[in-house]
Amino acid sequence: MDYPKDYPYAHDQEPGAPIRSGVPEHGRVPKYYAVKAHIAALIGELGEGGLLPTERDLAVRYEVSRETVRQALRELLLEGRLRRQGRGTVVAGPKLEQPLALASYTEGVRRQNRRPGRRLIGLDRFPCPAALASDVGVEAGAPVWHLERVLLADDERVGLESTYVAVARVPRLDADFEPDSSFYSYLHERVGVSFGEADERIETVLATPREALLIGTPPALPMLLIHRLSRDVEGRPLERVRTLFRGDRFSFTVRLGRGGR
Repeated sequence: MDYPKDYPYAHDQEPGAPIRSGVPEHGRVPKYYAVKAHIAALIGELGEGGLLPTERDLAVRYEVSRETVRQALRELLLEGRLRRQGRGTVVAGPKLEQPLALASYTEGVRRQNRRPGRRLIGLDRFPCPAALASDVGVEAGAPVWHLERVLLADDERVGLESTYVAVARVPRLDADFEPDSSFYSYLHERVGVSFGEADERIETVLATPREALLIGTPPALPMLLIHRLSRDVEGRPLERVRTLFRGDRFSFTVRLGRGGR
């Protein structure tokens, strides 16, 4: 691939793609990366759900070793462009876009014509530790709920959510709440509590062995971790949430407004 030195994009390159398609100015491209580019083009031809040729066939096609092909495939799998299906590899669908806003997971998934769901792992009640007390607005030792659920999109496991909330705010959570439904809708419609604002922090992590088992991913798959501290419309602490999203299946969006300096 030859580019003018002052021209950073190939003419057929998608907006937002890496500058010069990731090719260094000196033009020396690692062999696996060249194979990855070829497979990426093949992905576009096959379309979602298309079955990729075997490692052996790809190695013969591109005249490289199978280990070179494996490295290219590993990156495409981590990026979410491919997924394993049985003993084969198929083209994955587009990533889910989750808005960074005071909206539920349910709303975000439905906007993309996917079916949201949740699988209950556990709902436990225990005395609130001192380190958690201020986050949920109670004294240390007061009862607090921990709700843990696997997040689903069209029955595919895509995340793991842990929610901590004071029992005093939702005393009948274990009796009235449907575990596969939206917690935010439950708070608003059944309890009369509305969200006012939240602080969020996002980081990349690797799942623990337990988390990887629950989500159904390899432990080496990068995860997007969101910590959320929410408050109600009166500014009182409401919940603390820890949510893991699969890095290969999710991206996040936010709309920014112009602010003063």
